[in-house]
Amino acid sequence: MADAETPVESFKRATAAAVRAIAERDDVTVSYGAEPPGVAGTRLRLPLPARDLSDAEAGPVRGAADAMALKLRYHDASIHSRRAPMGETARAIFEGVEQARVEALGTRRMAGVATNLSAMLEERYRRQGYEHMTERNETTLIEAIRLLAREALTQMPPPRSAKKIVDLWRPFIETKISSDLAELSKSLENQDAYATATRQLLQDLDLDLGESEEGQQDENSEGDTENADENEGESEGGEGKATGSEGSLDGGVPEQDKEGEDEGGAEEVAGEMMPGTGDEDPGRPGRPGMLPRRQGLNDDPAVYRGFVTEFDEVVEADALCDADELTRLRALLDQQLAHLQSIIARLANRMQRRLMAKQARSWEFDLEEGILDAARLARVVTDPVIPLSYKREKETEFRDTIVTLLIDNSGSMRGRPITVAAMSADILARTLERCGVKVEILGFTTRAWKGGQSRERWIAAGKPANPGRLNDLRHIIYKPADAPWRRARKNLGLMLREGILKENIDGEALIWAHSRLLARNEQRRILMVISDGAPVDDSTLSVNPGNYLEKHLREVIAEIERNSPVKLVAIGIGHDVTRYYRRAVTIVDAEQLGGAMLDKLAELFEEDTGPPGRRRA
Repeated sequence: MADAETPVESFKRATAAAVRAIAERDDVTVSYGAEPPGVAGTRLRLPLPARDLSDAEAGPVRGAADAMALKLRYHDASIHSRRAPMGETARAIFEGVEQARVEALGTRRMAGVATNLSAMLEERYRRQGYEHMTERNETTLIEAIRLLAREALTQMPPPRSAKKIVDLWRPFIETKISSDLAELSKSLENQDAYATATRQLLQDLDLDLGESEEGQQDENSEGDTENADENEGESEGGEGKATGSEGSLDGGVPEQDKEGEDEGGAEEVAGEMMPGTGDEDPGRPGRPGMLPRRQGLNDDPAVYRGFVTEFDEVVEADALCDADELTRLRALLDQQLAHLQSIIARLANRMQRRLMAKQARSWEFDLEEGILDAARLARVVTDPVIPLSYKREKETEFRDTIVTLLIDNSGSMRGRPITVAAMSADILARTLERCGVKVEILGFTTRAWKGGQSRERWIAAGKPANPGRLNDLRHIIYKPADAPWRRARKNLGLMLREGILKENIDGEALIWAHSRLLARNEQRRILMVISDGAPVDDSTLSVNPGNYLEKHLREVIAEIERNSPVKLVAIGIGHDVTRYYRRAVTIVDAEQLGGAMLDKLAELFEEDTGPPGRRRA
């Protein structure tokens, strides 16, 4: 008699059957795994259910399955592609509101689906820590609009874990788009009409749709000159990216599209970038640095500079958060990745084996003294006076090494990418510490969205042309090189704190991390950059040439790769960084990050045998 089916297998089979029934498609295949849930054509990947699955744990899995099945049934990809805006924030809201539509159709028609979707949303926002959030920002705006659209379409209140964020945003959103939300409800059955109403909603929120409509912008800019002076400088520096007016979302700030920069070329640097040059002393460890200014060219838009640097800061991670909050964030990080512990252990062991192999010992044979060589034992017995019967162990050269991880802390890394980056850094620090390799973990972002005190100083100075960088840098030290992992472990939880991730100015962050490495005494120095896109700072790009930050990044990379003893390698998450860095790898899923870090480090620990190559994971 065949073995009876286990409860988990029965649950998987029933869930897959329900997906096909809801989607009304027989060609749908369902798999289960530890990776995040997702859809690729007719292939669905769902969270792996626990062996002792309870009803409370089954609800979110069923909800994820129902949400994907409803999208297969009610969503037309061609209409969506035609109507979707190009702006990053606008597109995220557009997709969230469309998902609310397909889920509302299922909620209205099937009570069980409504229960499952509610359980899924409650679990999602609880895991992301929404019940502890108290700030209004871009991410919470996107989710608040999605939940208010769901409320308008289904008359269901937001999940308990996200209620605080929705209530925080509700007064602002409803004054702007209450009529648009009502219009969405009228167009529920017609995706094309619904998409048109959604685009009107985005325009009423003053969001940039990412579409060039210069004539319309010019018309809108005429009339209120005084109000135009308070804008984000979108009429100045026409090569920059279009932005909305300052504070137009009252704390929710659209993030720029990281893919839209002009690629340009690797320009010749303006001057030496090594320590001891320039007014800013970029070589001093622990301070932000930049390429030195060329005298008499302060108005030249090709010369990179910061309008002011006195507001920049380098700060220890624990100074940005109280101890209790840091403990909670670390626990949240551990909780989100609890199901990956077996993968983490295998990755750590694999990394340790590969690195320890570089320190493998060898033997010298046929010596006059040392340890008796067992292979020569018969000869020693027959003729004890024969020499050269001993061996001695020797160690191969393994140079003193330090590895610096420089992690992009921009808003676009929010969610799964920053979580996986934090845990991968944690694994790497632990593993390399066992192998006698020092690790430093750094992060870079800005102190404010769309400019901070630097921009205020620029406005007070009369908005001079080509001001250079107009935001305040924030460089974060999560783990100093000489601190043991156990003392810095909690600091990595800071990456999950709401409000930490803002803009990214990669060039100056690279100089800062590089200058810290140059001050070290280790023989081998490795700088690994983890990022998900090109440098973007809304305030800077609105009043400077459009490739201002990207051009500076290319200059910095070229200088390091050409003249520095530091080995530079980059890992791009969903973004092609091989066009910037000579040693680089691009991964399409954050889950690949740990393996990519291991592979690139293993390459660098070997002696250079040829020019570094480029590859795509």
